[in-house]
Amino acid sequence: MRHYYNVIIIGGGISGTALLYELAEYTNLESVALFEKYPALAQINTNGRNNSQTLHCGDIETNYTFEKAKRVKQTAGMLSNYALKHGYAGRHIFKFPKMAIGVGEKEKEFIEKRFETFKSLYPYLELYTKEDLSRIEPKLTEGREEDIVAMGALDEYCAVDFGAIAETFVENAKKVMKGVCDIYLDTEVYQIEKLGDKFQLLTPKGKYFADYVVVDAGAHSLLQAHKMGYGKNYACLPIGGSFYYAPASILNSKVYTVQNDKLPFAAIHGDPDILAEGKTRFGPTALALPKLERYTESTYVEFFESLRPDRSVMKVFYDLLADDEIREYIFKNMMYEVPGIRKGLFLKEVKKIIPTLTERDIEFAEHVGGLRPQIIDKKEKKLLLGEAKIDTKEGIVFNMTPSPGATSCLGNAMKDVELIAEYLGCEFDEKRLRYELMDEEETLSGRYGIPGYAVSAV
Repeated sequence: MRHYYNVIIIGGGISGTALLYELAEYTNLESVALFEKYPALAQINTNGRNNSQTLHCGDIETNYTFEKAKRVKQTAGMLSNYALKHGYAGRHIFKFPKMAIGVGEKEKEFIEKRFETFKSLYPYLELYTKEDLSRIEPKLTEGREEDIVAMGALDEYCAVDFGAIAETFVENAKKVMKGVCDIYLDTEVYQIEKLGDKFQLLTPKGKYFADYVVVDAGAHSLLQAHKMGYGKNYACLPIGGSFYYAPASILNSKVYTVQNDKLPFAAIHGDPDILAEGKTRFGPTALALPKLERYTESTYVEFFESLRPDRSVMKVFYDLLADDEIREYIFKNMMYEVPGIRKGLFLKEVKKIIPTLTERDIEFAEHVGGLRPQIIDKKEKKLLLGEAKIDTKEGIVFNMTPSPGATSCLGNAMKDVELIAEYLGCEFDEKRLRYELMDEEETLSGRYGIPGYAVSAV
């Protein structure tokens, strides 16, 4: 059994498997290994039951600035290109109508202005009036007195089974890797230690060694960093998200709502569920949970180890609770989890999307929804939004990737490939990667024979 590799990746979710694929496809490394503590890949947040199944392009996410939307569009395009190149259209990536709605005069004005700003970045975007929506998504207008508009598209790839995509990353990595590409399932890495110019990893199956290590272990990444003395200025605040189900006939589109800028979490949206046939999902809720995995009780202790509560952390909590809107939002989301009262309370939120919905139409989706590792910057005393990376410059990287981490997996992996190539001196065929996954001059219809679909990188 081999015990030494050029690169070892810890974590078999979409981030770790995306990196494995890029290293196998675009570098000349001799040996790469991936370690996953569960018996199968993609069992936590990458599992399709535990995320929104959305390819976040930045077109209907109203909390994204124009600059962030540019970046997200590029990385989303990489994932689309990968999926379509390998023939996964209709299997792992799907087309649905999608839109962001504005309800009432204030939100209507907001959507109309945003459409004018963002249509140059997303030429396919359209603006829909209430009359248009009555034809496209009649449930949005039935029983609605106030005005409503939406910006969106009717024929774009926007839904992804990220768990299935993670599986394909590993399958394709093993096919193209000219050297050794090993996968260790059911193998938890207990400890990482720097020994000279190598890293030693302790597992139940023995010791393994690597020149470079990337930790893509979700909320556990920061815990591993803390164990090695890195990232002490960061703390992890895990945010759980739950969903409610309604019949599939309720919605045929992904319908997002206007985000409150004060709130660091996604506004509730409705989506056809690509894994639960005959159901539409509404959510997610947002609830701080004292554990690192949503359905694993044994991670309570690890939560406190990664939170490392002190005055800086308490200051962040105080500032969040001191704001009336945020405080109301936090307590309201707590109530969405309480049996007996949660359906009625959540219904009030969902009726913004579908006014005629009743309590009989919705049910709490048991064991559906994941956990996002939001990072607290102790130095700045604030909650960070988006991905966080600890690059030690010493041959080990720790990645924490809340939403849109799954969408951005190939873009984030590319950053790590660049770091690895620089540190180890291996070849990285960046030109080919950019041509195959990012080239703005090429269309997928021309390159992969997929009609009418073009992806541009900004």
